[in-house]
Amino acid sequence: IQELPVTYVFTHDSIAVGEDGPTHEPVEHLAGLRSMPNLTVIRPADARETQATWHHALTSTTTPTVIVLTRQNLVVEEGTEFGKVAKGAYVVYDTPGFDTIIIATGSEVNLAIKAAKELVLQGGKVRVVSMPSTELFDAQDATYKEDILPSKTRRRVAIEMAATQSWYKYVGLDGAVIGIDIFGASAP
Repeated sequence: IQELPVTYVFTHDSIAVGEDGPTHEPVEHLAGLRSMPNLTVIRPADARETQATWHHALTSTTTPTVIVLTRQNLVVEEGTEFGKVAKGAYVVYDTPGFDTIIIATGSEVNLAIKAAKELVLQGGKVRVVSMPSTELFDAQDATYKEDILPSKTRRRVAIEMAATQSWYKYVGLDGAVIGIDIFGASAP
């Protein structure tokens, strides 16, 4: 409401740390945060995207920013780019003539790239899109959005180990969302 440039940092962003028990598996938090007006939620895929996320948060003047981080150890992906995080989504892996798009965020970007490479070995043609911020992506012009998620490519999968409802508008009627819509039940 006050448009203050406050930065919030959330950790333990998915079910990947199940050994900490279900209280550390916040499947509902991302959907709840994304539903708040004038709040930018960013879930970076690796250290490079995290640097860009902090840059956004520290230079924002009218929007609070939530940085959602994983507890997992992640490699810095070859395709991630500091300058593109501000667009909310961008291509991190691409094959010529792709007919499938995998959209991922946070630690699942690594999983999406691994899956894409496996599909390519089996003859697939895949694009992987890192979407660290749905809010920043939604703010882009139609041309940019069409360039990243071409409407002609209807075979789409979104991967986020959290509640799934944020992703259906990006995958469309022919797409699928891989996520978690129940609370965890794991522990040591």
